[in-house]
Amino acid sequence: MSSTVEQPSPSVEIHHRQGSGPAVLLCEHASSHIPAHYHDLGLKPEHRRSHAVWDIGARAVAVKLSAMLDAPLVASRVSRLVYDCNRPPEAQSAMPARVEVIDVPGNHRLTAAQRAARVEAVYRPFCDAVTRLLAERAAHRTPTVLITLHSFTPSFHGRVRAVEIGILHDVDRRLADAMLAQAPRLPHRRIERNAPYGPEDGVTHSLKRHGIANGLANVMIEIRNDLLATPEGEEALARELVQLIRPALASLGMTPAAGEGQQDA
Repeated sequence: MSSTVEQPSPSVEIHHRQGSGPAVLLCEHASSHIPAHYHDLGLKPEHRRSHAVWDIGARAVAVKLSAMLDAPLVASRVSRLVYDCNRPPEAQSAMPARVEVIDVPGNHRLTAAQRAARVEAVYRPFCDAVTRLLAERAAHRTPTVLITLHSFTPSFHGRVRAVEIGILHDVDRRLADAMLAQAPRLPHRRIERNAPYGPEDGVTHSLKRHGIANGLANVMIEIRNDLLATPEGEEALARELVQLIRPALASLGMTPAAGEGQQDA
């Protein structure tokens, strides 16, 4: 199965738009790219490719899942520090001045006009791409669930995180429950609900805007990024996630498409 990539704007890309499987994938923190006119946001060189800038390994896993699940994928092409597409414009964390111990000088004291410019350059194109894709599928009556892909750092503010895969949800827990029911398929993994973050941390914006608002079952997947340190790790985690996703979709009455290189679990 070949996968095409579209770039409807400089800040967003769409993989495999015609995918006919029931999942639509989002990767809001896919890129470490900071456009030149932001001058690296004043970041120290040692922080330029850190977890603060992007979700390490998340895009690679999302692209693999797109092929395995025959699923369209919408991914941001701009760093989450320029604008975090999983936050609404009114949230201060949409353009954070600090992430854990990492200072972001280029986000200090942003004016209303500067914030609005980033919303129009990054957030609106991303949301518009998701909205159009979901509308196309609705017009064709294609059964759809929404899955967002993220990664997280193994230690945050000095606290070690034992969880390896987090299955996150907001008020709609259908898909999360169905995936967690499949956790025994991965006995070697520590899989937890709403960890290392939950709705109280403001991380379910995309689920609410694009999933819940459209009546779509939805889930956010978080992967500890030390498991994604190599291409082999990315491949392994993508295949493990498929073992949770495919039977979960089936339990919700959706036929999971057999994608590239993936047999029924």
